[in-house]
Amino acid sequence: MSFRREKFVPKGGPDGGDGGDGGDVILKVKSNLSTLLDLRHSRVFKAKKGENGRGKNQHGKRGETVVISVPQGTLVYNGNSKELLDDLVEVGQELIVAQGGRGGRGNARFTSSTRQTPDFAEKGKPGKSGNIRLELKLLADVGLVGFPNAGKSTLLSAISAAKPKIADYPFTTLVPHLGIIRYGEFQHFVMADIPGLIQGAHMGKGVGDRFLRHIERTRVLVFLIDSTTESIESNYQILVEEMCQFGSNLIEKPRLVALSKVDLLSDEEKKRLPKKFDQYSCLPLSSVTKTGVNLLVQQIVDALSHSKPDG
Repeated sequence: MSFRREKFVPKGGPDGGDGGDGGDVILKVKSNLSTLLDLRHSRVFKAKKGENGRGKNQHGKRGETVVISVPQGTLVYNGNSKELLDDLVEVGQELIVAQGGRGGRGNARFTSSTRQTPDFAEKGKPGKSGNIRLELKLLADVGLVGFPNAGKSTLLSAISAAKPKIADYPFTTLVPHLGIIRYGEFQHFVMADIPGLIQGAHMGKGVGDRFLRHIERTRVLVFLIDSTTESIESNYQILVEEMCQFGSNLIEKPRLVALSKVDLLSDEEKKRLPKKFDQYSCLPLSSVTKTGVNLLVQQIVDALSHSKPDG
């Protein structure tokens, strides 16, 4: 609330400006992000308040908006009701998750023919607040699944420019990795290396079912099984069972089966490798010697050409 006070104008009229609106909290999809790890240690986001209105009909500045960058494929849930608020899949897509308050009106707004000196102003309205939960489902054409140490990261690094962490102990991969595999002159597909599954993964065992959701959007699955293990067939059946138990439509997706690390087998051991599981042929390959790698890429391309874009 303010009144004009100037020399030679002892009874100036009301000149109180409006308060500025509060800033919003916005989620925005960025193309250079692939995980939500950047938000692990930042849990509270608060936009700035709008500035107060001032005399001489000066309106307050709007509060600065806070933009939270997220990767493509981010699901936004109400943290309390668990309701899905939005599925952010397009680069540049935005979602206001907390709207700033509305600035109050200064007393200059309330002048009229019958009320020329209003001695009151309007208070602003508070902004919104709340809790949200973010979940990521990667956007990839192909999902690479298998047990820990099956050679998934090695394969991804062999056929793409991705550089996942590789070591000979379980659960080396703790976050999904994406690799772009180019074929032909101008064509490519995206492959996701999912952290190793174990029996009971659909219930959260090992690194848990939180990674299985990343392959829900994929169009083709590649089962990678270590050929040096004595339980090749049982490993395959466990992977199939985990897909079934997780639900969704994972088990219905087009599937390829590859047997890794054949460079470590003798010629006699290679002859004893299974040729087929169910109706799916088993492709022997080695990411080290590149045996079978080009054939796998071609099989993936063929499978993608016959799959629906939405998987």
